[in-house]
Amino acid sequence: MAGVPDSLVFVFLMRVVGKRELSTMEPSDVVLLVVIGDLVQNGVTQSDYSVTGIVLAAGTVGLLATATAFVTYRSTRIRNVVEGEPVILVQNGQTIDRNLKNERLTLDELMEQARLQQIESLDEVKWAVLEKNGSISFIEQK
Repeated sequence: MAGVPDSLVFVFLMRVVGKRELSTMEPSDVVLLVVIGDLVQNGVTQSDYSVTGIVLAAGTVGLLATATAFVTYRSTRIRNVVEGEPVILVQNGQTIDRNLKNERLTLDELMEQARLQQIESLDEVKWAVLEKNGSISFIEQK
């Protein structure tokens, strides 16, 4: 995409892919792996075998990763854009279908996660929250 910085494309792709698909890795880890892979690929296909080029590329990526971590630590707004926000899936035993649909989760997938936490029925659940890292937290009703 000409004219659009790669980092914005990667943030967009992370948001489109969704939390559940990336749940085994933090989104920043995925971006870092893709960028490093792209840097290595560029070096190989352009026959750039210089250590200086690799050090500059890796240093730039490291600096950008550190700057992003600092900015997201300091700003809640930017953190919510980059990392996302938790999403409520169940409230007082009732599923919130709009949120399930937005996160591309089926009722079967939600029930599977509940069973893994020894919950037989969603009627027992006060809150089910899709966390920023892709896991689902269940808080049982008392």
